[in-house]
Amino acid sequence: MAHYPINLVMTDESIPNETAWSAVMRRDRSYDGRFVTGVLTTGIYCRPSCAARHPARQNVRFFATGEDARAAGLRACKRCLPDDVSRDEAAVLAVIEEIKASDGAPTLDELAAITGYSPTHFQRVFKRATGLSPAAYSRALREERAKDALIGASRVSDAIYDAGYEAPSRFYEGVEGKMGMTASDWKKGGAGRAIHWVVVETSIAPMLVAATERGVCCLSFNEGEKELRARFPNAELIGGGDTFRELFEQVIAAVEDPALDNSHIPLDVKGTAFQQRCWQALRQIPAGETRSYGEQAAMLGNPKASRAVGSANGANNIAVLIPCHRVVPASGGVGGYAYGPEIKAELLKREGSSAS
Repeated sequence: MAHYPINLVMTDESIPNETAWSAVMRRDRSYDGRFVTGVLTTGIYCRPSCAARHPARQNVRFFATGEDARAAGLRACKRCLPDDVSRDEAAVLAVIEEIKASDGAPTLDELAAITGYSPTHFQRVFKRATGLSPAAYSRALREERAKDALIGASRVSDAIYDAGYEAPSRFYEGVEGKMGMTASDWKKGGAGRAIHWVVVETSIAPMLVAATERGVCCLSFNEGEKELRARFPNAELIGGGDTFRELFEQVIAAVEDPALDNSHIPLDVKGTAFQQRCWQALRQIPAGETRSYGEQAAMLGNPKASRAVGSANGANNIAVLIPCHRVVPASGGVGGYAYGPEIKAELLKREGSSAS
């Protein structure tokens, strides 16, 4: 008689059965490669994200690897090809290295040829792993290079050309609405930009909220002008909330009830391409749910990048609206938080999260 494990034992962490089953029910691609789902009645094993009809829970067992599932007498699903996960990861990493080394913008056909996949299939594989298409990833990488170059460049145009753009107009088109400031502003560290701010009382704690004409650029608790100045040393700080009264009222409502949808509130954030991907992943975590740092890293296609993800979360200037409070330790509890574990626990409680 085949032996089936009661719990998954992974190389990096243990995944309880209930967590694995929840991932299967929502077809969570971030768990692909971390375990496989064995269906005893059909004798097959699948990726967690397999699009096939869900089996009955009593017929399911979970295995750390496909090898473990095969040892128990199961065979791989021909629909989701669970054993191809490692091949997909290797293909994505090879293409990322090619994009980084390239001076131009390789075409999808050229990148797919490196992997042996068809262009259409590789596009799906790459986007599933990184959250971006190969073309969008290449653009994001060039934008990041340009931002870094702008800081030390004597001329804005030189930095733009050095980053790989054919012309300054291409750069401005690509970063429109993303940088939160013009290239010249970025080079000068934000000097000359006006930031309106106010500290308001909320039922959680005194809250500082600040905004530019593009959107909210800072939301923090138990802080004031000193801390805001440290974040934006070269900007013009204007106290008082009259200019952005309606926006600030929307922010207050979102903090008082963090379970509300706040995607309509405009944000003005700046960060590296990796940081922006981390923050976007945070905004994809539904209210009432949490993820571990490893799970958030898996959402970005690299389950072992939990330390880098933690650093990116720590660079987040906009609490609640970019919900880094929804990331908790895999071992349990609410974990650390820039504004104290008590505030983090209260936010989770208001969202109805079991982690609170």
